[in-house]
Parts: sequence; structure tokens; C-alpha cells
Amino acid sequence: MSRFAFLRVAAASVAVSGLMSNPSPSIAQQSSCYKAEYTSDGELVLPKHFERWIYVGSPLTPNALNNGHAGFPEYHNVYIEPCSYDEYKRTGSFPEGTILFKELQLTLPKEEADGSRVEPSGRGFFPGKLNGADVTVKDTARYTSTGGWGYFNFNHHEPKAATATVRPKSECAYCHMASAKKDEVWTQFYPRLDD
Repeated sequence: MSRFAFLRVAAASVAVSGLMSNPSPSIAQQSSCYKAEYTSDGELVLPKHFERWIYVGSPLTPNALNNGHAGFPEYHNVYIEPCSYDEYKRTGSFPEGTILFKELQLTLPKEEADGSRVEPSGRGFFPGKLNGADVTVKDTARYTSTGGWGYFNFNHHEPKAATATVRPKSECAYCHMASAKKDEVWTQFYPRLDD
């Protein structure tokens, strides 16, 4: 073996050895966790890149199944911030700073009396245009009057608002406090969170 070939083999061995003793970090370690951002007057800033977060489910309460006037006539496409999800799966508790993002999405216009329509896959309800967003943040010091969670509405139409003020207890929190399965979160509707 030539002297140069030997040096190349030795260098490759050192590189492989370095990789083995210092494995690459996990995805969670590589990316930073997203923390809630607030304006100087306390409004929550619409979370960035929520569509890259962990998707947990999409409950649907269309108008057609609620006498034409559902309180929330959309799919609720719910996402959780990835670091919060990892901690929840590890401990079974939502950590401080957990952010849940609910993207609202209307159904396509109805063709049948029950609000359904027929598409190539069959008769059913199908996602239509986006319709705003709601965000929930766990911060037990900031939101003591609502059980430790703050509830925010970023419009129930598009485009989403850039910032939002916390909603009063009577508007969102009371229902979560009374009926959500775990720590004000509707885990009963999200198999990834219902353990």
C-alpha cells in the first residue's frame, strides 16, 4: 500500500471513529423549540411554521349536522409544537409553554341534505377553504384565571390575524375546563395524545 493510500485509509478510520463516538443529534436536538411570542402590549403573535408541527387530529362539526348553525362549523386541524409533544409523550403531562394550534377549515359546499357530497372516494364531508385559527398556550403563571391555559382567536375567517388578545374565561376556557379529558385538552379526540 502506498504511503498516500495508507493516509487516506487512516483518515477515513478516524472520521468513522469520530462519528461512532459522537452520533448525530436527534431531530429534537437539531431544531430549537418554538416558544410563544408576545407583543409589547401582551398580544400573542401567530405561531410561525405551525404546519410543520405534530398533527394530532381533525374533529368536524359541520353546520348541516347542527341545525344549520354549528358553533364551530369546520374541521379543527390540530397541531402541537414538537418539543411539547416529545415531553408529553415522555411524561404524560403537557409541559409549561405547550402550544396547540387549531387551523379551522370549512367543508366543501353540500350536495345532499345532510351536508355531505359525493366525490370519487365516496359520499362524505370534504375539506374546503381555510377559515382562520385558534391557539392555546399553557402558562400557569400568566393564565391563572383560566386554569393555566390562554386561549386566542386569530379570526374565524381568512386571512389569519397577525396577533390576538387572550379570550375571556366565558368564551373558551369554561368549556375546556368542564369537558376536556386531560388538563383542558380534548385528548379524547386525538389518538396521538390519548394514552
